[in-house]
Amino acid sequence: MSRKKSSSRLLIFVAVLAIAGGVAAFVAAFPKHTTTPTAAGTGSGTEPTKATGDDLPASPSAPATPKDMSDLLVGPHDVNLKINGWYGWALMDTRTGKIYGSSDMHKTQKTASMIKAWIAADVLRTQAEQGKTPSDYLLGRVTVMVQHSDNNAAVELFKLVSNGASTRRMISLCDMKDSKSDDNWSNTLVSPYDIVKLGKCIADGRAAGPKWTQWLLTTMRGVNGGLTYGDFGIRKAFPDDVAKTVAIKNGWIDRQATQTFTVNCLAIGDHWTMGVMTNSPLSFSHDDTYGANVCKQVAAALLNKP
Repeated sequence: MSRKKSSSRLLIFVAVLAIAGGVAAFVAAFPKHTTTPTAAGTGSGTEPTKATGDDLPASPSAPATPKDMSDLLVGPHDVNLKINGWYGWALMDTRTGKIYGSSDMHKTQKTASMIKAWIAADVLRTQAEQGKTPSDYLLGRVTVMVQHSDNNAAVELFKLVSNGASTRRMISLCDMKDSKSDDNWSNTLVSPYDIVKLGKCIADGRAAGPKWTQWLLTTMRGVNGGLTYGDFGIRKAFPDDVAKTVAIKNGWIDRQATQTFTVNCLAIGDHWTMGVMTNSPLSFSHDDTYGANVCKQVAAALLNKP
């Protein structure tokens, strides 16, 4: 082999080494991401795992949710009312699903008109699931049932969603623990605990579905007409500018069989839901005034102080 050819091959070998070294340096400077993402919540691999729903942790850049709801309008406080009769209450932080309440928050009582919030949601969701747009007539019946607590509209709409089958769906869909369905909507049994479950179910879209949830909440905020139509209770504990943002549905009736006047209150606020149930002897209370005030007093006791 001549010295000239040997020198040429040496130069080529050196050049190849230089190019390879440059490529290696480039790859080192800009490495390709090859880590495989892991399934949510498995905790394996090097990628961050993701939690869902109520277990979702706060962002590292955001403050943690206070356990006592101290950053909201309401929170878990002692409620000590002296009344003629019974009352129970529950309060949920809808960000975490944590429920606070009285020692008897699992005690049940017939809902009366409070259940109309669910009937409205069930009608709207089932219409959407069937690919239908509710007619103006149907929306009008839902509105008058919610805002003026119209019983005839409630009977009509409850039948449309198969009576007791509707409230059985409510118990399942909203993960209720104490409730019992009935073919008479007014006789549906719920507890304060399950009232706040219903409130969250409406607020997060499960009850009415994604298309109609905001419409229903707006309609519930529009309950008006004073005691006659159910504009009382929990939201009356707030200043007017706040009260108008709280969605409500109340129920009230004199139960001759038990000789009691019952009042039930549901309220949905910003990141919270509240339920109050109360009853008093008919010999003492003949209308919803007394029970309405009990709902208001419970809410007032749960207000967070500035």
